[in-house]
Amino acid sequence: MPKEKTPTLPDNRISDDEMLAFQEAMRDVIPLTVPDRVLLQPQQSEFVRSAANQLPLVKEAWSDHIALSLAEGEEWSYLRPSVPRQILRKLRRGQWKVNAELDMHGMTKDQARQALAIFLLECKQFDIRCVCIIHGRGLSSKDNEPILKSRVGNWLAQCEEVLAFCQAPPALGGSGAVIVLLKSQHPNQSDATKA
Repeated sequence: MPKEKTPTLPDNRISDDEMLAFQEAMRDVIPLTVPDRVLLQPQQSEFVRSAANQLPLVKEAWSDHIALSLAEGEEWSYLRPSVPRQILRKLRRGQWKVNAELDMHGMTKDQARQALAIFLLECKQFDIRCVCIIHGRGLSSKDNEPILKSRVGNWLAQCEEVLAFCQAPPALGGSGAVIVLLKSQHPNQSDATKA
């Protein structure tokens, strides 16, 4: 006796049992309201480091022989001449959001100088105004002295893009880091008013 075949439905059809099961599962579901237009969420621009081989080589333009004085235990800060003192006060109070950081832990003096130059070049390219430079406290260096701390300050003071810098708050590295305010790349607004 030949076996009877069960009728099969085409792949795109749903049986009555499947439809009843689906309706039972969806019984308490509330449909979402669909707006009559698409709402785009503004995306926050992220600072993306360029590959080192895509950047021009930076010459050693910053001297190690220009020295800003820094007494033992003194807070590290700098304000470019002609920039109002209120800019430095606002920077110390954290009125600018840090948008990028550079961590120099483990770098030699030459590596740090190169990394800082490239970092500042990238910040200028993306018009990033406030950054954190982590130079470290020197705890793992010879004689526990911060080798990069004074050099970073001296290099920053020689960079035309730097308006001011000050010691970072404890949450961002304290005496092992500086917060730096850079010039705006928008020529229609002065740095003092934008800052």
